Amino acid sequence: MGTITVNESTQYLKIASILAQEFAKDAAERDKAGGTAKKQRDALRESGLLNLHIPKEFGGEGQPLSLVLRIVRELAKTDAALGHLYGYHVFQTVLPHIAGTAKQKEYFYTQSAKNNWFWGNSSNPIEPSLIGKRQDDGFIVNGHNTFSTGAKDSDRLAITWYDNPEKTTFYLGIISTSREGITINDDWDGIGQRQTDSGSVIFENVVVEADEVIDFTESKGTPFATFDAILSQIVLANVFVGSAEGALEEAKKYTIEKSRPWYLTSYEKAIDDPYIQRSYGEFWIDIQAAVQLVEEAGKKVDEAWAKDRLLTKEERGETALLTGAANAFGTKVALHVTSNIFQVMGARSATRKNNFDRFWRNVRTHSLHNPIEYKRKNIGHWVLTGEYPTPTVYS
Repeated sequence: MGTITVNESTQYLKIASILAQEFAKDAAERDKAGGTAKKQRDALRESGLLNLHIPKEFGGEGQPLSLVLRIVRELAKTDAALGHLYGYHVFQTVLPHIAGTAKQKEYFYTQSAKNNWFWGNSSNPIEPSLIGKRQDDGFIVNGHNTFSTGAKDSDRLAITWYDNPEKTTFYLGIISTSREGITINDDWDGIGQRQTDSGSVIFENVVVEADEVIDFTESKGTPFATFDAILSQIVLANVFVGSAEGALEEAKKYTIEKSRPWYLTSYEKAIDDPYIQRSYGEFWIDIQAAVQLVEEAGKKVDEAWAKDRLLTKEERGETALLTGAANAFGTKVALHVTSNIFQVMGARSATRKNNFDRFWRNVRTHSLHNPIEYKRKNIGHWVLTGEYPTPTVYS
């Protein structure tokens, strides 16, 4: 990936900012409705941002992952679901690069850029439920995944399966979402991230062609082959921090325009109350620290990504520590800010019409998928022993 210039950065971030402002107009209403944000997903398709990270030689813009992460955060300020969908789109598109052969990397990058594919996934790394039986050089896949991300309205799905119920051999494939036998259900009912299209997916005799099965031959045993976990964590860290930034802005606007001073004080405006000022100061300080940490982690991701298959175990470990720290701290700050903004806005802010609780619900929902206590434990183990976190789907 190329070195980003100031002009390019400004250009792409401006596009993201314009999109975020447009998404903000009905974000609260769409959160209540749930379902698929079709109009907003199409706006992302038309924005040119879907191919931002794809190398120029394969038809993309060739920009660093750190810029992608900044855009994730920008989108998440107004709509965490769309920030999540965009970040996970990028995460899925690089899987053939991380795990596949050089030929597969070129093919999937080129086709994605050429066709402007929007990627999603239907994969449960904790409890894989799909079974694939050999047919010629490909597979026939059957099963039921209870969770997905961005599956509905996607163009390509990253899926995982085993070759038998005993889970002897693990496989990864990239297939068309419209493939016969795939049923994407509208049954996602989380309290937050209401429009991440995270419902269940049923696979009935779904054909996965030989060239759609990712070949682990070239990546097997390399630290780079486990880089997907790092990308997942840093994408979500930016979703969380962006949510905190967005919550602060919404609360600030409400406090300035609508909050009333407490009746026992002599202040004419709520913003003159020193306790309210103190809380906003605390929020801002915490968010700035979280922003700096995710930015630093983003730079570390760029450095590690540039090493590709030459990435060492130690370099992978250092990157995992920093991205894990960014995710853990970003989660902590986001949960604190999004749940405490009501104290500075006042009782009238806590209505379903305002829907300010969507910021907390979004962070709380997805942060439960990868508890921060285990990240803290991994980092603490390294502090005490010098041993890097063992690469897993979450570390």
